[in-house]
Amino acid sequence: MKTHEIGIIMNGVTGRMGTNQHFIRSILAIRKQGGVHVSDGERILPVPVLVGRNEAKLQRLAAMGEGIRYTTDLEAALADQANTVYFDAQTTGRRAPAVKRAIAAGKHIYCEKPTATSAKGACELYELAKRAGVKHGVVQDKLWLPGLLKLQTLIKAGFFGELLSVRGEFGYWVFEGDVVPCQRPSWNYRQEDDGGIIVDMLCHWRYVLDNLFGAVKAVSCLGATHVKQRWDEQGQPYACTADDSAYATFELAGGVIAHFNSSWCVRVRRDDLLTLQVDGTKGSAVAGLRDCVLQHGSATPRPVWNPDVANPIDFFAGWQTAPEYQEYENAFKVQWELFLRHVALDEPFRWDLREGAKGVQLAEKGLESWRQRAWVEVPDLPV
Repeated sequence: MKTHEIGIIMNGVTGRMGTNQHFIRSILAIRKQGGVHVSDGERILPVPVLVGRNEAKLQRLAAMGEGIRYTTDLEAALADQANTVYFDAQTTGRRAPAVKRAIAAGKHIYCEKPTATSAKGACELYELAKRAGVKHGVVQDKLWLPGLLKLQTLIKAGFFGELLSVRGEFGYWVFEGDVVPCQRPSWNYRQEDDGGIIVDMLCHWRYVLDNLFGAVKAVSCLGATHVKQRWDEQGQPYACTADDSAYATFELAGGVIAHFNSSWCVRVRRDDLLTLQVDGTKGSAVAGLRDCVLQHGSATPRPVWNPDVANPIDFFAGWQTAPEYQEYENAFKVQWELFLRHVALDEPFRWDLREGAKGVQLAEKGLESWRQRAWVEVPDLPV
């Protein structure tokens, strides 16, 4: 068996996303399955070293698998030639400085988003990686969600005809923390700690829109801080200074209009925590995280507006469930495997630091639109 061992520095892995999605459900899962299968006689095996500031947490995580290394010394990990990839899942403000150090050390880069606190900083990371000749990628996990993969299949099959509009609803009620514990970290709600839902979610919506429906050309965004006070991890009250809700409309190349409501102050009465309704001239579909339902134009009912009588149409009954054409794995794990193949086998990987910079750019333009209360153009980034 030919094995490509890839040493991976996993920095910030003690956080919620780093622990669950990247370590347990991705890297640890890949190791438990015997690596990334290339052929009957070839595999890629990630060899992680966990990095963070809390040694006790690192030790507990390392104990989940065999031979997992950990350290609180990032510089030592970067100096180790056995480690060829640097992964970053720290808080946003810490990411760019650490990624710069990793690029300078000659490491390939894979990191969470936002990649930086400004579009300028995100573009700088891309330029540094390009000049250094290292491979680089950014987590864009939602592209591998089963519901969105089913949408992509419908688009490729021409089901929608001409695409007209996309309507996204995302969010749930994040508890304030005084009675029921808050299910998100407190820094998310402090602007001084780089929190805010516009910075967080518009990075996601950029790659979803660009890859599925058309490049984003302009944005109109309104943010809000609906909940003014929350309680932190130590049970102490603090003032919320970052936006917890965003209401954004996007103009896409080709004329498609998209609107996304993103909120941590909404109670869910829809099919999933994220739903995307896509309407076209020939049909419509609604996708959640895993499922997708569709209605062809030939099966569309003909409602008549009459609020004086009960509506005779059951609008939920006329939708079909999209078929399962494949088995679906964890979206983060799927992209990790693609990036490991990119590093070991030089296979193409187009979700790079420039794509990450596009997400930061859109978040920045969304904040600008909110301040100006106006539409803002989204220009192309340099290649």
